[in-house]
Amino acid sequence: MSITAKQITQLESYDSATVQNAAILVQGFVDAAGDYTDPSISRYAETRRCVVGVAATSTWTPISAVADPRADADFWECIEAEAVPVIAVMKDVDSDRLRGAILGDVMANIMVALGACGAVVDGNARDIPGIEDAGLALWARARVPGHGPFSLIEHSITLEVCGLQITPGDVLVCDGDGITRVSPEIVDDVVDACATVREKESRRVELTRAPDFTASVWREFKKNNFS
Repeated sequence: MSITAKQITQLESYDSATVQNAAILVQGFVDAAGDYTDPSISRYAETRRCVVGVAATSTWTPISAVADPRADADFWECIEAEAVPVIAVMKDVDSDRLRGAILGDVMANIMVALGACGAVVDGNARDIPGIEDAGLALWARARVPGHGPFSLIEHSITLEVCGLQITPGDVLVCDGDGITRVSPEIVDDVVDACATVREKESRRVELTRAPDFTASVWREFKKNNFS
């Protein structure tokens, strides 16, 4: 199913937590591996509060040379082919995993030039100021200053990334809390449910800020609104 720029913009007006809550309203609770990332990934470069795009996936080895070094263009073509903003998803699969960096500022500039708005890296990054200057939002496990021979291994495959299973074309909603995955088939329903979630949470916050708020008031509110 094709995702539109309008849908991307709509989701960006919310956040990963609101979208996750909305997806529960639409589809119920799902396995964690199909829902959101674990705490092993953090935001390293911020371009705006919430970044949304469709996933383009890839695996890399930053230490061991095992493939044609020119093959990285195959992954760039996957980004270029999308009509909407892309989140480049990269996973370190080296035998010496998490030793080298699999994303730096030159790669970030390539990605942005071809249509990427963010990168989710199950591995290390480097040149963080340059990545941010390129305009690429970044989530990664950690940062290191170097790498060795560099190879693209595979692309356009389903990956497990920091506890989340990501398939090419999945919609990824990324912010300071992490990454929430939305199946393309339910995006419109999730957008609608986001408005419901935000309205409910606003009412709860407003209640707690009233001068007469007490635990008893909350108990009564829950009895009337959560049954």
